Amino acid sequence: MQVESPPPQVSPEAILFERLATEVDAALEQCRVLDDDGRKASMRLKKALEGFQKHVLAQLIRGLKDDLRGKELLIGLLDDPAILSAFTVHGLLKPDLNARVAEVVEGIRDYAKSHGGDVEFVRVEGDVAFVRMKGNCSGCSLSAFTLKRGVEDRLKEEVPEISKIEVLPTEPGAGIELESDPEAVGWVAGPPFVTMRHGEPQRMEGEGYDVLLVRYDEKVYAYRNACAHMGAPLHDGLRDGEWLSCRLHGFKYDLTSGECISVPQAQLEPFPLRVDDDGVVMVLPQ
Repeated sequence: MQVESPPPQVSPEAILFERLATEVDAALEQCRVLDDDGRKASMRLKKALEGFQKHVLAQLIRGLKDDLRGKELLIGLLDDPAILSAFTVHGLLKPDLNARVAEVVEGIRDYAKSHGGDVEFVRVEGDVAFVRMKGNCSGCSLSAFTLKRGVEDRLKEEVPEISKIEVLPTEPGAGIELESDPEAVGWVAGPPFVTMRHGEPQRMEGEGYDVLLVRYDEKVYAYRNACAHMGAPLHDGLRDGEWLSCRLHGFKYDLTSGECISVPQAQLEPFPLRVDDDGVVMVLPQ
């Protein structure tokens, strides 16, 4: 009998944050029905309050960054979605390189889909962005070449830190059982299935690879053990049901899909695997 995991618990702080945000949206909607003079006055007040808040937050950030302990506290504060939201809204927190590249790739997906395919952001290493193409946009077709050039041109224009893109081969997703010879090149034996505890991530390291493994009921998922934000290991992250948060900056992931909840355009890199009587066997990229 399959037992469903309980839904993630929502903290009182998160509930309060959501309520306050809703109240702000409701107040702005009420301002839009005012006459011209009323709308202009309300917008001036809004702009003045935002300017005041930005000034105070900027002073706070400068004060914290002047001290080593303050820098550590500032990083910890970014785990709070309310604080992260305030810093982002006021332009005081620049998106990391992975998030900026993911946003550009997301912006070109409609074009890819119009050609019967799709493009997916995977990760950034140095000045190289790695993507995966699907459908008619995979392989060596003209559509694939055109899309690769389009992504590369957009990235160089909007994210000058990126000098080139690499297209990874299309692979089955995490948790898919494959028919293949476990002794073949690229296949690595993992732990016995029966020893894996439900919902408890574990790390598997070897020459040239670092894998995050997790079991949910009868399903096993395998990902590169690296946060999409800055590449920090995730195996010792903070767990909440099927969610796992990176200890470094709090980026949260759904371990049954690899999706990054903090930056939806990014995700963990999955590894194909199979489960048999001998345990978990994975195929790693060459």
